[in-house]
Amino acid sequence: MVKNFILWFILIMITMSIFQNFNFTHSHNYQVNYSTFLSEVNQNKIREVILDGHNIRVTKKNNSKYVTFLPINDPNLLKTLLKKNIEIIGIKPYQMNFFLSTIISWFPMILLFLMWIFFIKQIQMGGKGAFSFGKSKAKFLKENEIKINFSDVAGCNEAKEEVKELVDYLISPKKFQKIGGKIPKGILMIGPPGTGKTLLAKAIAGEAKVPYFTISGSDFVEMFVGVGASRVRDMFSNSRKLAPCIIFIDEIDAVGRKRGTGLGGGNDEREQTLNQILVEMDGFDRNQGVIVIAATNRPDVLDPALLRPGRFDRQVFVPLPDIKGREEILKVHSKKVLLEKDFNPLIIARGTPGFSGADLSNLVNEAALFAVRHNRSLVTMEDFEQAKDKIMMGSERKSMIMTEIQKEATAYHEAGHAIVGRLVPEHDPIHKVTIIPRGRALGVTFFFPTEDYLSINKQKLESQISTLYGGRLAEEIIYGKEYVSTGASNDIKVATNLARNMVTQWGFSKKLGPLLYLKEEEEMFLGKSFQKNLNCSNSTAKIIDQEIKFFIDNNYNRAKKILKSNIDILHSMKNALIKYETINSDQIDALMKRKKI
Repeated sequence: MVKNFILWFILIMITMSIFQNFNFTHSHNYQVNYSTFLSEVNQNKIREVILDGHNIRVTKKNNSKYVTFLPINDPNLLKTLLKKNIEIIGIKPYQMNFFLSTIISWFPMILLFLMWIFFIKQIQMGGKGAFSFGKSKAKFLKENEIKINFSDVAGCNEAKEEVKELVDYLISPKKFQKIGGKIPKGILMIGPPGTGKTLLAKAIAGEAKVPYFTISGSDFVEMFVGVGASRVRDMFSNSRKLAPCIIFIDEIDAVGRKRGTGLGGGNDEREQTLNQILVEMDGFDRNQGVIVIAATNRPDVLDPALLRPGRFDRQVFVPLPDIKGREEILKVHSKKVLLEKDFNPLIIARGTPGFSGADLSNLVNEAALFAVRHNRSLVTMEDFEQAKDKIMMGSERKSMIMTEIQKEATAYHEAGHAIVGRLVPEHDPIHKVTIIPRGRALGVTFFFPTEDYLSINKQKLESQISTLYGGRLAEEIIYGKEYVSTGASNDIKVATNLARNMVTQWGFSKKLGPLLYLKEEEEMFLGKSFQKNLNCSNSTAKIIDQEIKFFIDNNYNRAKKILKSNIDILHSMKNALIKYETINSDQIDALMKRKKI
């Protein structure tokens, strides 16, 4: 409104100035030079004049009018006019319109006054004005605006159980206060990215039907010291007015890192903000009904003062979902798409170990996009398989041109993985093998775990090492050592890391025994990072290298023996891959039984 008023004011000023400049030309149609005017005076053609400063408005005896301008002061002009009996209607100095002159003289003061009103309005708007950088940036949702509840959160049943009592407290706090129970002031949700920490916090507010403030830790931090602390004060002040309510701080590690690690010391903006959070959490009583929920995936870098009882009393771990959890998450997200009857979330859950809730949501969306591309009205299991392959290995590189030799070498390589993985003990079942290039890989062998493993024994680890070398060995057996390609570089890296961990961390070496030879060193500067170094003597380090090579050689030789004794299966699987490009578990089982497909 103020902006519109200023705009109209400027337009009015311009219009009045234009009108003032052209006012006299409306009644005097043309102008003549001064010499012509004097000539007409001497010829008695002039009836009257109006002297207006240097402007002379002339009316002739024939009633025509014009205007002329006095170039210099002429002291004889009045005498000449009176001598010729020319009527002088009035002599007046040039004067600006009183209203216009008043406005122009007061214009600077009026402008300052309007600017002052404008800034006052901006401050009153709270969060949107020029002076609102000290106001809280927290997004506020009323209780009836939150449509999410616990039924929308899956895959973290234990975490939901831990926070359900918060809902009970927010709904009926007297039940807890009656027996002297105090609800935690703060809840810290810890877990990998995408596991549903933010969704769970919003579900608490949705179930309890209370106001919900949400803000990211980075929203507190500014280049000006004290701004973050001001925003913290404003947010907590607003929350007390609307209690009971929930404050959710996402990525709290942005401001909650250990103090004393930055370059600014005690005057660092981030540390000032953290100090204010600590003070505010101490400043309200547990029974006020304000519950602070924070989320992070880096609990190791948080300041100890933030985690002590009385601030964040409870830590809730939100882990990556297991098979059952992934199945439940897929059921929740698949409600939003049209599905074919063959949809089986358990099969997809088995094939997506390590996927978070966000990953599974993306998987469902990608499957729906594949269905649209294929002009289907329903999403099928084939679409889910394609979506899973795309997320795990990248899109198909259809434009890549492979020569027949490269295609054959890739087929032998993937067949080597499949055969060794099929015959070593305790290895995950094979799901499918493909030689269609995806991402940086020319081919992929997918293994399908039957369950999520919380721990892995030595035999299973050695089977994985043997399978990793199966691809390289297949090329070596067929083409010779001189013609082995670089396609096994990642396999060698993974296998070597497994063998190193077996020796230095997991105690599987007979010579070294169950001792930890890998030490984690903390580095405290601008946060917290880890460096892993061997914690042993030079002689022990030499034994470690020997033991790593021992595990690699044993499993390398085992895989080589398996492939040589099944060379006919290797050739037939290579032929099947070249013919079909992708073969599934049933086809692999048939080939392993030396049947044609």
